[in-house]
Amino acid sequence: MIPNILSIAGSDCSGGAGIQADIKAISANGGYAMSVITALTAQNTQGVRSVHLAPLPMIADQIAAIRDDITIHAVKIGMLGTAGIVRCVAEGLAGLDCPIVLDPVMVAKGGDRLLATEAVAALREVLLPRVTLVTPNLPEAADLLGQPEAGNCDEMRRQARAILSLGPGAVMLKGGHLAGATSPDLLIAGEAELWLRAPRVETANTHGTGCTLSSTLATLLGRGLPLPRAAEDAKAYITAAIAAADRLSVGRGHGPVHHFHAFHGDPS
Repeated sequence: MIPNILSIAGSDCSGGAGIQADIKAISANGGYAMSVITALTAQNTQGVRSVHLAPLPMIADQIAAIRDDITIHAVKIGMLGTAGIVRCVAEGLAGLDCPIVLDPVMVAKGGDRLLATEAVAALREVLLPRVTLVTPNLPEAADLLGQPEAGNCDEMRRQARAILSLGPGAVMLKGGHLAGATSPDLLIAGEAELWLRAPRVETANTHGTGCTLSSTLATLLGRGLPLPRAAEDAKAYITAAIAAADRLSVGRGHGPVHHFHAFHGDPS
């Protein structure tokens, strides 16, 4: 059976990140994509122009409409924006028995802040203890912990452990911001640790990588894959999507990854 995967995130009108990236990644990895839109953003590959947050009753009603009618096999949570939205989403998902993957979206690729500073505490206190997996990058991990950004793998391990102590079932800390020829991610669940490494791809087209990875993880977990296997497969998928990104010609800034690289083939 094809799993029903719910993405709760903001809309990116340029199609590279947010809900649009999630729908592509969920579809490419064998899921049926559903969406709850938390915000409308006017953005392109060069930056965010404006953000309009959805009213809390509308967010709550979107979640309720889906839960009242459709079985949800996994959830991906992305951009939330404010403490009020964090709490609204947490309340809307209360009692739901399926994997929940949280991508703590805080800052857009171009540097625009997408989560209010005062909302970070709500994210830590209300959502982290309820999720199956959280997938911060290094700046997001530093923001969650109120610490300097990790600069090496030992510091990554310490910060991943510190985030795990906040209550999520598991942490996948993404090390793409480190220097070096490889991009290391660390999955920690309980005492188990799994390093996932891939060659670093030289491209400017990395818009939506975090959204894509987290929604892929939710889809694979919704399909019933165990977490280590889901993490390995999701890492392989996002690496291939980045490697194929230059086959697209979208914008003049940080373009999107190629979500459907496996379906379109290599024209060369």
